[in-house]
Amino acid sequence: MTLCTTVIDAATLAALPPQDVLIVDCRFDLADPGQAAREYRDGHIPGAVYASLDRDLSDLSRQAEGLGRHPLPLESALNALLSRWGWRAGMQVVGYDAAGGALAAARLWWLLRLVGVQQAAVLDGGYAAWLAAGLPVEVGAPADRAPTAVNLHYDAGQMLLDHAALPAAIERGLLLDARAAPRYRGEVEPLDRVGGHVPGAANRPFADNLGSDGRFKPAGQLRDEFEAILAGAEPARVVHMCGSGVTACHNLLAMEHAGLCGSRLYAPSWSGWVSDPARPIAKG
Repeated sequence: MTLCTTVIDAATLAALPPQDVLIVDCRFDLADPGQAAREYRDGHIPGAVYASLDRDLSDLSRQAEGLGRHPLPLESALNALLSRWGWRAGMQVVGYDAAGGALAAARLWWLLRLVGVQQAAVLDGGYAAWLAAGLPVEVGAPADRAPTAVNLHYDAGQMLLDHAALPAAIERGLLLDARAAPRYRGEVEPLDRVGGHVPGAANRPFADNLGSDGRFKPAGQLRDEFEAILAGAEPARVVHMCGSGVTACHNLLAMEHAGLCGSRLYAPSWSGWVSDPARPIAKG
């Protein structure tokens, strides 16, 4: 079986042996955190487990630590989650959502990369693409999986930046903010205490990674677009951020899909940056 490491289409996913793939429904609605779980029960890709951005892919108890609105889960929590899902080394993992991968399939993909799992991909076009292909759906919850022993560790030193390391990283490379342009410019801010952006950050809205059909643009087109923004900066010197470290993973995934590998994530992102009023803010 050929393993996918960035993006996978619905037909390819449907052809994978069910026992060799872990499918994760990552749908999430920021305005109604419980809505996606209800939608999952109403219909999902057969065999898929459900992952909540708030409960499974984040640790909201750590918000007070200045880590943003969606702090990363602890290693132990992620290991327990994968164990409960029956994940084993070498298994293909595919996440999907209803937001082109941004909420929150790309977050799952990146968390798996953070613990060294390369055999992870995002379903191109998400649940809508699965339905459009006329593929079957399952209602209710799938059968429980036999738990496995999982003991993975974050490779934080290579893939993550904290508040203290961010200014030096900006000087050496490029910080890309994945939020929509009005939020980046500080014209509106529906979620965090103040609008604007980190001084020195450039704007690449994650939605620009998708075509009009809600699927990723061709890899070559993505490469051209990102190289124009990078302006010669090496991919390994690129740092991604957004509002809370979730949609930034979409830009990171798009770069990897385009063959521009090795960029990193500033996981606290804007919500973490502005948790300290002393940090500078740029607008416009």
